[in-house]
Amino acid sequence: MIRYAALASGSNGNSYYIAKGNTAVLIDAGINNKHLHLRMAALGINPATISAIFVTHEHTDHICGLSVFAKRYQIPIYLTQGTYESSRLQLPDYLVNFIKSNSVVNLEDLSVYGIPKYHDAQEPCSFLVSDGHVNISVLTDLGRICDNVKKAIRIADILFLEANYDEQMLLTGRYPYHLKNRIKGGWGHISNDLSLGAFLENRSERLKHLILGHLSGENNTVDLVENLFLPHCTEIKLSVAKRTESTALFQIAKQVQAEIHVEHYSYQSIQVINYQP
Repeated sequence: MIRYAALASGSNGNSYYIAKGNTAVLIDAGINNKHLHLRMAALGINPATISAIFVTHEHTDHICGLSVFAKRYQIPIYLTQGTYESSRLQLPDYLVNFIKSNSVVNLEDLSVYGIPKYHDAQEPCSFLVSDGHVNISVLTDLGRICDNVKKAIRIADILFLEANYDEQMLLTGRYPYHLKNRIKGGWGHISNDLSLGAFLENRSERLKHLILGHLSGENNTVDLVENLFLPHCTEIKLSVAKRTESTALFQIAKQVQAEIHVEHYSYQSIQVINYQP
């Protein structure tokens, strides 16, 4: 049984929890420690059980709680060297583990696969977490829908997917011109429409739960996202991760249908595209 939740998702902070058996990982720790502990407590998660933290990139909304939390519980941190050098974090050497953006880290009950992506950061990557039967793809901060992202959607049983902004709200909103360009220019974030297109074009029959996240507080709303996606999610569960609170703590067991085996879709069998954004 795999348990998973978005502890925080949005420009004010991001952290995703995935656990099975004796292994629990965080993807990012981008909210302060007080709120990270409060949200874990609300879901019945013991912070001392976290086995590892994987960092997608160095932006503050993904690392602001990392140093204090990792030091307090002596948690190993996995991140690319580019992310670490750009983060200016001061971490004990013994907690830092450098990985490539397309590497695989095998823990006791889970394996974590790096997914190179386009984003305006130094050596960023998303992650897919798997127990060998169930795949959970955590795909946010996407400048564009590259082939790596498409493949991670296709093999996902659970999909955390960015739906950052409504195009009309961004166009007519109060953000300065340069920030609007940064968001929609292929290196920042993807819109609701781009997210929907990626979902519809790449979803497979194995997908059971779609969680949309990293919604902009200025240029998006939960209602807009739900109304856009709900007509296309009649056979799967749809959730929207909010900026101000965690989702529920969900769980999924191994799928038993003979026609849906992870080994047929293993990320290891995918040709990972290496590029330098």
